[in-house]
Amino acid sequence: MPEVEITIGGRRFEVACQDGEEHFLETAAGMLDREARALVQQTGRIPEGRMLLMAGLMLADRTAGVEDRVATLSAEMEALQAELDALRNAPPPEPQRIEVPVVPDSVSDTLAELAAHAEALAERVEETSGSPA
Repeated sequence: MPEVEITIGGRRFEVACQDGEEHFLETAAGMLDREARALVQQTGRIPEGRMLLMAGLMLADRTAGVEDRVATLSAEMEALQAELDALRNAPPPEPQRIEVPVVPDSVSDTLAELAAHAEALAERVEETSGSPA
């Protein structure tokens, strides 16, 4: 079992850990050390036990805040997942019927005949009047 030397609040400690866990121990000790250093800067020299207790409580408070936020986000994600599942499982919407007005062929034919008559009348008027329109 390896022994790791860590520093917390300016004080050195020898701590044993499992093989391969040294990095995790050093990371955790670094977090605790940051809290302890903040305490020492604010209050000056304090007894070792009190420093470790207060630093641990400050770190636990931060952790609790993160856990609360994670729980809130987890609940929000569950709600979003349920909404997504409901949308995926919902039946497709009914197709909408859209009516587009169409001019009947008979009306188009009648308009074409009227246009032809109008052109014929215009030609006759031109011929009789002798002047171009």
